[in-house]
Amino acid sequence: MTAKVDCVFRRFDHRELGNRSRQYNDFLVSYCERFFLFLAFSDINTTLVNKEKWRLIILSLVVSVGLMILKFYSYYVTGSTAILTDALESIVNVVASGFAMYSIYLSSQPKDSNHPYGHGKIEFFSAGIEGILIVLAGVFIIYQAIYTLVFPEPLQELPIGMLLVGFSGLVNGALGRLLQQKGKALNSITLIADGKHLATDAVSSFVLIVGIAVIYFTDLYFLDSVFSLVFAGYIIYNGYMLVRRSVGGLMDEVDPLAMGIMVKILNKYRKDNWIDIHNMRVQQYGGDSHIDLHLTLPYYFDLIKVHDEVHRVEEVLEENLPGYVEVFVHADPCIPESCCHYCQINSCPVRKFPKSKKIRWDEQNMAKNQKHYHELSSAVQNAKES
Repeated sequence: MTAKVDCVFRRFDHRELGNRSRQYNDFLVSYCERFFLFLAFSDINTTLVNKEKWRLIILSLVVSVGLMILKFYSYYVTGSTAILTDALESIVNVVASGFAMYSIYLSSQPKDSNHPYGHGKIEFFSAGIEGILIVLAGVFIIYQAIYTLVFPEPLQELPIGMLLVGFSGLVNGALGRLLQQKGKALNSITLIADGKHLATDAVSSFVLIVGIAVIYFTDLYFLDSVFSLVFAGYIIYNGYMLVRRSVGGLMDEVDPLAMGIMVKILNKYRKDNWIDIHNMRVQQYGGDSHIDLHLTLPYYFDLIKVHDEVHRVEEVLEENLPGYVEVFVHADPCIPESCCHYCQINSCPVRKFPKSKKIRWDEQNMAKNQKHYHELSSAVQNAKES
């Protein structure tokens, strides 16, 4: 790649152009190299971007462009407003896939001094942009449907339109399912959002075929606008849900699924020395995660022992969660008067009370900013009152 770019610009004679021309030439060489590297991103080292994500989003973009052309041809042949609405949504698919491509590129860039947590949040922003575009497409569809209802136009060649739209729906459905499956496996909200968008487009295409069939056999042409309005409502709802999830991710809203996975992992590898884990929080940065938690340990542990236990908790999460995982653990000392009741250490040298219960870790008690003895005290108090 570098050799190809160099051969274009080495035609200039640096001695004749002088210092300024040499600097300008070097500037062009440098930026052309970056441009061609971006276009040929699938050849770049995987430390910069996940090749599978990149190839999937390129596939989505290419297919979206092809289906958009096919749908506009279907509208040209039939004159159906309902088919036009489907074609207009395809424009959104193309724009969204293009932005998704850039967001995957940017989210895979390493941390830097200006972005100490990485660039993964761009994936939430990308999903939000895609949702907004879907909502705008739905609003335009409503406008076009009402206009056609007031000023109807004759439809023609409906069977051909049904065939073309049906083919595009099958392709979008298969690709949307693939992107959602791969997005979950690669922990990429961008791929999941793009997949859901294409799956939504596929569903609307199949409903559209039913509508066109009804029009074809009943000659009730006003139904074309009615079906368009129904599609618009469905499209706007799905766009809203994408925006809602995007805003939640950008604002670090609690993700019950992510919390549930972490709780399950920590319960599986739980050690008796880990008296409790509380004040646990997780932040998603695209496919990466940042986790904070407080770990209660026996107060008589020395610093080396504390460090080993903290490191083990970090290892458990890093080895069992997808993507890059960063864990910050704050170590708390136990309080014998309160923690002995649920401490699981059998040979504790400072135990003051016998253990009476093993508290099951769950999303509620691990998220609270308090040791688990508060939960035990509340249960005892409730039992006395009852």
